[in-house]
Amino acid sequence: MRFGASILGAEGLRLTAEEKALYRAVNPFGFILFARNIDTADQVRSLCDEFRDTVGYNCPITIDQEGGRVQRLRPPLARQWLPPLDHAQIAGGNAARAMYLRYRLIAHELFSMGIDSNCAPMVDIAVDETHEFLRNRCYGETATDVSNLGRAVADAHLDGGVLPIVKHIPGHGRATLDSHYDLPRVDIEAEELFDTDFEPFRALNDLPLGMTAHLVYDRIDPQPATISHRMMQLIREDIGFDGLIMTDDISMQALEGTLAERSRASIAAGCDVVLHCNGPLSDRAEAAEAAGEMTEAAQIRADRALAARRKPDELDIEAAEAELSQLMNGQVYDG
Repeated sequence: MRFGASILGAEGLRLTAEEKALYRAVNPFGFILFARNIDTADQVRSLCDEFRDTVGYNCPITIDQEGGRVQRLRPPLARQWLPPLDHAQIAGGNAARAMYLRYRLIAHELFSMGIDSNCAPMVDIAVDETHEFLRNRCYGETATDVSNLGRAVADAHLDGGVLPIVKHIPGHGRATLDSHYDLPRVDIEAEELFDTDFEPFRALNDLPLGMTAHLVYDRIDPQPATISHRMMQLIREDIGFDGLIMTDDISMQALEGTLAERSRASIAAGCDVVLHCNGPLSDRAEAAEAAGEMTEAAQIRADRALAARRKPDELDIEAAEAELSQLMNGQVYDG
């Protein structure tokens, strides 16, 4: 089966007849969930079943469940976590184990509802100038710390039967603007970026899935990374990432042009899949149709990513929670 080069969202708690018709026509690689799609655990499981029944295969279904400000599942469906940076800082020398346990519990929550992918780990490095939309979502302030914690987070997902998506490749931490609304620019020499921002992605270049950064690295290429052939070449050859690469949300305002133009430019630059998160059905159709079918290379990466899914390891929830609480001196959850 050749997949469509898109990952799409849905409007509500169930699929409409029009949505099903579009998804059958464009055959997206997978789907993404947001708060608008979530009510009860049974409803989420039913919606995941609908997605898979509609496209006729066990497609990946992802979500943004970082914990903290960015988490689509909240109490009573899921634990309310501290922001990742706070979590890591409180854990101190125990941060790798504490982050593993945190995301192993998150993976358990996701998998129990039919969700088998998550937009994490986020291995952007926090610096003094990092925009507030991103800073406390980071794991640390050095490439070494972020790489180590990113590996722990990725392992936790895989052990829980959930595919990790490393983001925002090749590094979003120096952004001083929110790419949902503006185009950030980074004016740093490539040599320094390779030693810092790019290094965690090189350390995690074996992961099955990655998500791009919508920002410009001025001293490398004037185009945003998502639509830059030079940046995609750097990601593949210099960083060595050969997993499936999806765009960050193609509807974000960091990018210019119509959705069709953005989608075509992303695929032409070397992205494997266009991610569309927000907008009416007509927008989803425009993005998916412009993205078209996966290239042969993208299909190989997609098949390889799907093959990385595995049955979750056994998890003693009470023991995991107790250990995590001890590592965190009881400061595990927000509220």
